[in-house]
Amino acid sequence: MEISTICRYCGGVIRLVPAETVYDEHTERRGKKGEMIYQCQNCGARVGCHKGTNRPLGKVANEILRCKRVQAHRSFDRLWKRWGMERRNAYRWLAKEMDLSMSAAHIGGFEMDQCQRVIDLCRNEKEVHHERWPEKTDLLHVST
Repeated sequence: MEISTICRYCGGVIRLVPAETVYDEHTERRGKKGEMIYQCQNCGARVGCHKGTNRPLGKVANEILRCKRVQAHRSFDRLWKRWGMERRNAYRWLAKEMDLSMSAAHIGGFEMDQCQRVIDLCRNEKEVHHERWPEKTDLLHVST
């Protein structure tokens, strides 16, 4: 995926910076020590890189879009893990459902509407299969 050098939000310059410039003292806890991030020097829109590389994980995004991508990824990851699928096969399913090529079916490159579609697809699959998925609150209650 090619990274733009100009921010699509504000027109600022996008530079490759160490993750430490974004996460400060939380860098190590987040598993980002030694990693790089593409970040707009003006508005802070950003995208991380594949571990150990300068290859972007997707397109530069503002905070709202990054949060939506995280939500979409959580829904999607929960679905394919619950199905016992391999990740690659899950992305094949997603590409087919969204009428995208495999190379375009990456949540890191999705916009808000595409992220919502992923969330809706996963929710619909959950309802169709009538499976009870554990909610966060269920995971907090441990019997003693």
